[in-house]
Amino acid sequence: MEACLNKRPCPCTFNCPRHGKCCDCVAYHRDHDEGVPGCFFSKKAEATYDRSIEALYRDYKARNA
Repeated sequence: MEACLNKRPCPCTFNCPRHGKCCDCVAYHRDHDEGVPGCFFSKKAEATYDRSIEALYRDYKARNA
């Protein structure tokens, strides 16, 4: 995989080498069947550690209500 050059604030509370590197993070989670990365969620929803598609949808609805 090409080097991931983007670096941005990330709401994910897990400290890992991919923290803030969106393309690396998404690829890692996809390759390991680990659900949706924490950076897709609001800080409040990320703190629940529920990384399911259903949780992402609930979080999206809550933010856009």
